[in-house]
Amino acid sequence: MERSVITLAMDVHIGTSGYSFKDWKGVFYPATLPDRQMLSHYCQYFDTLELNVSYYRIPSPRTMENIVKTTPEDFHVWVKAHQDMTHHRGKNPDIFPQFLECIRPLQDQGKFQGVLLQFPFSFKGNRENSLYLKQLREQLGDLNLAVEFRHESWITPEVLEFLRSLNMTYCIPDEPDLPGLVPPDPYVTSHIAYVQFHGRNKQHWWRGGDRYNYEYSEEELTEWLPKIGNLSKTAQIVFLLFNNCHLGQAVRNALWIQQALS
Repeated sequence: MERSVITLAMDVHIGTSGYSFKDWKGVFYPATLPDRQMLSHYCQYFDTLELNVSYYRIPSPRTMENIVKTTPEDFHVWVKAHQDMTHHRGKNPDIFPQFLECIRPLQDQGKFQGVLLQFPFSFKGNRENSLYLKQLREQLGDLNLAVEFRHESWITPEVLEFLRSLNMTYCIPDEPDLPGLVPPDPYVTSHIAYVQFHGRNKQHWWRGGDRYNYEYSEEELTEWLPKIGNLSKTAQIVFLLFNNCHLGQAVRNALWIQQALS
């Protein structure tokens, strides 16, 4: 298929949502590669990472220091907010100082890019939840914050302007075309554009199984090329993160779009 010619006005950075997956061995990582060498191998191909382990538990200082030591000087790390900050709101008031402490090694070395706040489908657009976003801005100070909504009730001109007022980045999701989910419209609400590729697995999105088990076709990714070109002209920096991590599908798709944009 003939590719479009895309002119990129600013920086575009590509990576995956996580890197430490056993089922990537023999697919992306050499089959015998020790786990401790996964990140250094990953860095040979990508300059950006969305760290997902922080959603389940606060990483230890040793873990974060190892990321700092292993990654190149110009590496970008997005850290996913802990579930107590997005899904179990108010359950653990100590989570914010704990989270801020854990990202400090990345900040000290200039590798911390921002926080991904990924909210569940049940987090709908209303006054109470909008106030919570303001509280998050207050709790997290002037950090770069990318907000990913799963419910379409948030997608209004008023909400987009609200995000701009808070200097929050609207996370653009590519996910299945299902009722209630957010369409992949490329809105920009800060100096950063952030696209999250979840895959389009309609069958398993609500029914259990691995909802992220999906590999984009070249045609589907080609549709994104002009959008990425436009995003690069609107935002100062663009991040493309692939979350369809089953069996290394995220890596194959990320490498394809990396080559297409180059």
